[in-house]
This record gives sequence, structure tokens and C-alpha cells, in this order.
Amino acid sequence: MSPYELELDGVKIEIGKVEEFEPEPEGPHPEPELVELMKWDRKLFSRYRIASFPICDMCCMCTYGRCNLAEGRKGACGIDVRTNTARMTTLKTCIGAACHSAHARHLVEYVEEKMGDADIDLGPEVDVKTPIFTTLIGVEPETVSDLKRGLAYIERELTKIVSSVHMGQEMDAHDFESKALHAGMLDTLALEIADVAQISAFDMPKGEAPLVEFGPFAADPDKPCILLIGHNVAPGTEVLDVLEERGLDEKVEVLGICCTAWDISRVDDRSKVIGPISRQLDYVRMGIADVIILDEQCIRADVVEEATEVGSRVIATRELVTCGLPDVTDLPTEKIVEKMANGEWMAVFIEDLEKAAEVAVEVALRVHEDRKEEKGVLKSPDEIIEEASRCLECGDCERACPNDLPIAEAMVKAAEGDLDPLADLHERCVGCAKCESECPAKIPVYRLIADAWKHRLKNEKYRVRTGRGPVKDTEIRKVGGPIVMGDIPGVVAFVACPNYPDDIKDVARMAEELLERNYIVLTSGCTAMALGFYEDEDGKTLYEKYPDEFDAGGLVNTGSCVSNAHILGACIKIAAIFARKDLKGNFKEIADYILNRIGACGVLWGTMSQKALAISTGFTRWGIPIVYGPSGLKYQTLYIGDLEGDWTVYDARTGEKFREYCPIHLKYAAEDWREALVQAVKLCIRPNDTPQGRQIKLQNYIELYEKFYNELPPDLPLYVRDKNDIPITVRDRVMEYLEEVGWKPRKGPDVPTILEELVEGE
Repeated sequence: MSPYELELDGVKIEIGKVEEFEPEPEGPHPEPELVELMKWDRKLFSRYRIASFPICDMCCMCTYGRCNLAEGRKGACGIDVRTNTARMTTLKTCIGAACHSAHARHLVEYVEEKMGDADIDLGPEVDVKTPIFTTLIGVEPETVSDLKRGLAYIERELTKIVSSVHMGQEMDAHDFESKALHAGMLDTLALEIADVAQISAFDMPKGEAPLVEFGPFAADPDKPCILLIGHNVAPGTEVLDVLEERGLDEKVEVLGICCTAWDISRVDDRSKVIGPISRQLDYVRMGIADVIILDEQCIRADVVEEATEVGSRVIATRELVTCGLPDVTDLPTEKIVEKMANGEWMAVFIEDLEKAAEVAVEVALRVHEDRKEEKGVLKSPDEIIEEASRCLECGDCERACPNDLPIAEAMVKAAEGDLDPLADLHERCVGCAKCESECPAKIPVYRLIADAWKHRLKNEKYRVRTGRGPVKDTEIRKVGGPIVMGDIPGVVAFVACPNYPDDIKDVARMAEELLERNYIVLTSGCTAMALGFYEDEDGKTLYEKYPDEFDAGGLVNTGSCVSNAHILGACIKIAAIFARKDLKGNFKEIADYILNRIGACGVLWGTMSQKALAISTGFTRWGIPIVYGPSGLKYQTLYIGDLEGDWTVYDARTGEKFREYCPIHLKYAAEDWREALVQAVKLCIRPNDTPQGRQIKLQNYIELYEKFYNELPPDLPLYVRDKNDIPITVRDRVMEYLEEVGWKPRKGPDVPTILEELVEGE
């Protein structure tokens, strides 16, 4: 083998310098159009193999079907299983992007109607206000109404992509995945539009945020309570306005579940964040709320039924979630209040947000005293034992459980008087309650699990940091260089849903391990809430232990799902502020910069929704690799590094070609949190790392791999260019291993790029 060849796992691969250089013909300047950006996607797919994991082999999309696509069969339209799987990924990504786009459209129009054309204001330390918008659309918006240009682009492009899913249109798996990437990129733009609009309009935190109370017992049961569920902050802001106008700020509790919780606490830090979607059913059943206001997204389909059973009144407010309820928008406020207060109407739809807020406040005040005894009522230990004794031990609950929890065994123990095994299930439960639907004895299994836990811990109250929105330009100036050179080993974002494969605290264990190793850790959405359930021996959460700084060892909660834009935005701003790259209409160069020079990675440990798929897919198109939990396989496609693919990296100054196998994957699914942590650390390695930076990254990779697997990482030859990359503490052992596998030292590019057109003179 030549000095630039290596045999690893039976595959002969090239590493290091490649002599020949044949630039491709220069193409048109990239614009934010589907076909033009597909050229970038093909670059990615030349090195990352699309691994398909079809949920089923049947296609039921048209009336030719059902078509069985198993074992090489084709459908009536000619489609095969691999292409159909990519088609479904594209469709699901479009659904997620449409959710955020509709959300952003509503917020922009709501702000315009409420307060006119508000200026975009993200604080005095943020000059690069809309990095995603500016890169894709090519202009810098000044006011909220300017954001409509981005919305028009999203809606136009999404229509194209959805149309490609129709039978008799797109027929190539790679091109379907390219369209999924396009939809994901559009989703990142929608996220930014939504959060920029609400930060500017509602004076949300701009780069720093206070600690707030977290957990269901953060609510004062002696006060009337209004619970907001969903993702759109607009109805909540109206509630806060009504309370302020009537001098009831301190007399009525305002709580939130899911991303509305973060956003309402960003508007007023007296609001309480009580939990993620995985606890939604439990907290609704607790009867905490006198009135529940629904807005949009991530709302359980049985929330109205469950809420009314405990006497909570429900008001749906968005046309996207009308719940089959009577539309009383045009009726007098007094009439609605009277009928809801006396229980004649338990749930209604009110599209007028001001009226909905007025009704919610008045009804909460009216029904609170009558409902006081119903709030927070748990089944007693004796009642739990009695219910558990009806268990048939049939195992239907366990077969339905996404996490295969040992429910039947715990029920038997509970029937004998030992509630601990039942309570132990709570931290591993995703709150779906499928066990109850399957139980032939009609035992409220999930409620027993939750109530057993509450008897063990009756005051579930924590301190979390609410969402702070953007990363400040001043922070980027400080850390841009160390991130690009590798001295700060990486930026890792823990985001998405709480559909965890095991203990909810595992995500916090990963985050703390990285914080202790001087990674910058960001978080948002339901995952940011999961971090709040983890306390140290002194009773402090990670938010209390680690600074709210975009710097080494800092933990930053950007906010709700739409605030994920600021995580990507920080990477784009490094290119703009540190590297002085022009953002306007310059997607491919910025994505290339992130892929090759910024050690960033996203961890979606609890994948669940189509929105999470859209967010993660968008991040990958920008060059940020993603690690899913095991449920990520249900998204049906991963982008796995193919050692035989095209790993050519150019030196932009000289035109020399090199092989650089990093980041090795773009979408990866880990089996457990330890594997996810190891992968996140590895996926922060970049071609641009200096020897010192590569040492730091490899030190973390080697230590964690040996900690969990008791051996050196077998793929070290891919990442060690010469001995100066090897941490001094393990240099002898690593060199011995490298010599055994035939590794040879090599050079790396000084200015890495995968785009031929960025080579000087080309």
C-alpha cells in the first residue's frame, strides 16, 4: 500500500494527499432554489451513504395499492422500497417544516396587527440579527414585515417539494433525500423568522435569561391557574396583558407545557415551566389547571377529554387545532364565561385571542374555589394497591410500551404493597399511556406509575434557566477562533422531544460530561426541560451549576423549538464575524465552512415529531451532523459515512487534494446514551483542526471510548494526521496501535473546502 492507503475493517481506503486535481466547470451562482442547491446535496451524498430503514414494506399512497415492496418488488407505479422510504422521509420533513412555517406566518401577522411594523431588535450586542434569512434570501430585514419575504420563499418551495411526493413525480431516492434536505433548510428559516418576530415584539430575553421555577409543584394550588399547552406564545401574551390590566399578576398562576412554556416564561419570568410533552397527560390529569388554553403543535389528541374529566375548562384558539369544539368566537364574552363557569360548556373554540384571554381569566377566577379540592389529587397508596391487584399479568401493556418497561412485574409488586418498582418506571416512561389503551382490565396503568412516583417525591420543583434567544456577537468574537482551530473541542446542541429510550436523566448525564470537558453545550425545547430534572448532591440543576455563556463549559438554553435557529445561527455567525464571510445569498460557501471548520454537532436523543425530523434534516444540510437516539431509526433514513465514497477535501489556497474523513456521519442513530456521547465527541472533529485542537478532541474521544468500551477507538487512523495530533498522555499507546495497522503520517489542508469553485484562481 502507498503511504496514503490504509486497510481498515477489510476496506482499503485512501487518506492524506491526492496528487491529481481536475476542477469541474464553473456553475451558476447559487440561489435559494431547489435545483441549484441539489448540487450541494450531491456533494454530501458522494461521501454519505443513505441508509434506509423502512417502517413497513407496503405502500398505501394511491388507489393502485396496497403495494408490497418487499424482496425487490416494485409497486404498481414502478417505485421500489428504497425510493418509497426516501419519499416518506421527504413528506414527513415537509410536515415538520409546514408546522414551523405556519407558526411563523401567524406570529408575523399577529405582531403586525397588534403593534404595527415592529423593528427587529435582538439587543445591543447583536448586529448579525438574521444569519439564516440573510444567507438564504440575500437581504437583511429591518422590520418584522420584512420577514414576509422569507415566508413567501418557504411557502413557494414547500409547495414544490410536496408536489414531488405525488405518484408519478420524483423517482430517485437521492433526489427525494435532497428534497428532504431542502425542506429541512426551509424549516431552519421558518424557525428564525418565528423567534426573531416574537423576541422583537414581546421584549423577550436577548442573550441572557433568568432562572425560573420548573415542575408541576411550582404552581401555587391556592391561586387560580391558567395552563398553556402548545408552541405559539401569542395566546399567552394576551393572558398576561389581561392580568396586568386588571392588577391580577400576583393572584393568578400562568403555567406552560411544551414550548409555549419556555416562550411565556421569556415574556414574563413569573410564569412557570411545568414540563415537556412526555408529562403532558400526567399534569393535565393532576387537575392543576382551572383553564387550559391550547394553541398549536405537540398537543395530545385526547387532551380535551382528559381535561374535562378533572373539571378543567379548555379553550382552543388556533384554526390548526379546533378539536371538534363549538366555535363561540362571535358570542358575547359574558355569555361564554357564564356557560363555561357553570359547566354547561366545558370546552370551546375562540379564535379571537383577546377574547379567549378575557374568558380564560374570568372563568379561572369563577371556578377556582369550586375546583380547589380537585387540584393535585393523587390516588392513595391503598387505591394504587387495589387497582394493581386487578392486573391479569397478560403482558399486553409491555408489548405496547415503546420502551418495553417491565410493567406487569411492577404491578404484581404493587399488588403486594411494594410501590417502588412502579415508581421506578416513571423516569423511563415517555408518557404515551398506550399501556392503558391495551389493558383488558381497564387499569389506569400510566396514572398508577405517575402517582406512585409522586408519593415518593411530593415536591417536584426545580430551577431552570429560561430561553435567552440569540448568541451575542460579542460572544462569537471571543470564541470563534478557538472553535475553528479546535481549542474549544466543540459545540454540542441537545434538542428535540423527550421520547427517551431509558432514564430521562441520561440526556443531562451526556451534557454534564461535555460541560466538564469544556464543550459549549446548547439546548432548547423539551430537551431543555429534561435537563431540569437532573440535580447534583447539593440539589442544584445544571442550569445553576454552569454559566449561561456561549463559551467553554457554558450551558445555553436558547428557548423553545423555534429558538433552535440561534444554535445554527451561532455557527453561521462564526463564518460571518470571525472569518468575515459574506452571508448574502451565499449558502454553499457558509455550509462548506461549517462542515469543514466548525466542530458542531446536534444530539436529538428523544426523537418523536415530524418537526424534530425537519430541524435535524435542516441542520445536516448546513453541515452540522446529528446523533439520534434509537427511535431516530423510525425516521427511516440515516446519512452514514461511506469509506469508499468521495472524501476529497481541497486546500483552497493551493488546490491540493486530501482525504479527510470528518465528520464521518451526517445522521447517526445510537443505541444508548454512552454511544451517543462518544459519537457526538467524534463528530466535532473537523479538517481545519490545528494539532493542538485535534489533540484536545482526540483526548476526549479516546478517554470516553475507553471509559465505555475498554479499548482504543479502532478508527483512530482516520483522524491522526501525524504524531502531533496525538494527546501526549496516550501517545505511546496510540502510536503502537497505529503502527500495527499500517498507518503513515500525512499532511492535511490548511484551508479546507469540498467546493472546487472556492479554490483560489478556479
